[in-house]
Amino acid sequence: MTPFTTLTAVAAPMPTANVDTDQIIPARYLPKPRPELKNGMFHDLRFNSDGSPKPDFVLNKPAYGNAQILVAERNFACGSSREHAVICMLDNGFRAFIAPSFGDIFFNNCFQNGCLPIVLPEARVNQLLRFLLELPGAEIAIDLAAQTVRGPDGQVDTFAVEPFRKECLLKGLDDIALTLQYEKDIAAFETQQKTETPWL
Repeated sequence: MTPFTTLTAVAAPMPTANVDTDQIIPARYLPKPRPELKNGMFHDLRFNSDGSPKPDFVLNKPAYGNAQILVAERNFACGSSREHAVICMLDNGFRAFIAPSFGDIFFNNCFQNGCLPIVLPEARVNQLLRFLLELPGAEIAIDLAAQTVRGPDGQVDTFAVEPFRKECLLKGLDDIALTLQYEKDIAAFETQQKTETPWL
């Protein structure tokens, strides 16, 4: 997993509340291999039935084409449990999400995939959305170690993050990599167990 330390990048606004995981990645894309999953991100919001892009959808606008941060309204990524929602956004370049609140499962899945979900007060998120809509291509700067977000207006906000999750993100450790740090201890335990309980 790629460590997350600092990120200064174009931020895309999504001024819609309760965007659910089926909107992020429609269910018909879930069985597809990961390279194809990438193409499903917001598919039904981004494209017409004939496959042509919807010009009004924010991520179809050139100014947000390289966005790595998404600013959304409350309850972003609610709905059904699907890790694919984080994965498809990660594969499209997104590493951080800012919203007043998130769907719980999406929030947890972000940390497992090297992404950072940031909760800020709703009033501040609305300010950021306005800036990003008025100044397409504007950047936001995130510093995980300092737990700060600097908006396009220069205002710096702090955010909370669980210390253990913060440490894992900074070091690029998912659950597997974290477990492998104790590989020698695990091997020693297995050797001892075979000696003491050979019938197992």
